[in-house]
Amino acid sequence: MGKSWKNAGKVEKAIQKGQIFTKLAREIQVSAKAGGPDPAANARLRMAIDAAKKHSCPTDTIDRAIKKGAGLLDDGKIIEEVVYEGYGPHGVGVIVECQTDNKHRTAPDMRHAFKSHEGNMGESGSVAWMFDHVGYIIATKAGTFDPDEEAIEAGANEVYKSDDGSYEFYTNHSDLIAVSEALTKRGWKVGTAELSYKPKNPTELSADQRKDVEEFLNYLDDMDDTHRVHATI
Repeated sequence: MGKSWKNAGKVEKAIQKGQIFTKLAREIQVSAKAGGPDPAANARLRMAIDAAKKHSCPTDTIDRAIKKGAGLLDDGKIIEEVVYEGYGPHGVGVIVECQTDNKHRTAPDMRHAFKSHEGNMGESGSVAWMFDHVGYIIATKAGTFDPDEEAIEAGANEVYKSDDGSYEFYTNHSDLIAVSEALTKRGWKVGTAELSYKPKNPTELSADQRKDVEEFLNYLDDMDDTHRVHATI
């Protein structure tokens, strides 16, 4: 489950070249624009700031992003959220969430990415039907516990244990914040809490086919304007 296709060490490499700070700042800016600059009253902004701090994003970068989103600092750029859909190699459904200051640049870049990897970018809705829109949480907890009971008590729909010992919780998309807060109250350390797309029926792939798909997904994830990538694997 989750983003098992991501390359090992990917986050560390992104931090080294500053790419991840740009993406984190964009999410903060978009969140502040959508719900206001006060994290206490804006759950999405609060989660974006927490994510930035987790990756040691500089405080001044966070503050500037909040001010830009709230309209208190104008750099002439407006960040928009756009979603692209299509089929990747071997018929895998792919949704790419982007945050960009120039969608006229992002769209052709995305179309080229699909085409160069034997895929095809489609129209809005072309593969969305292959996914459920859900809340996605990654959390850890010390001690002995029943993960299914923890999920039920917190209001999550499903829970899976990852290879690294963390747990992935899936919720109704409207319950994301409530479940995240309930898990925290039950002693869980929430590392990720975001809206996501969960495949209804994962595409069956051979080992070689999966390698092709993972190469494509990592390529998409590395693109400057990419925010999140979802696939039917």
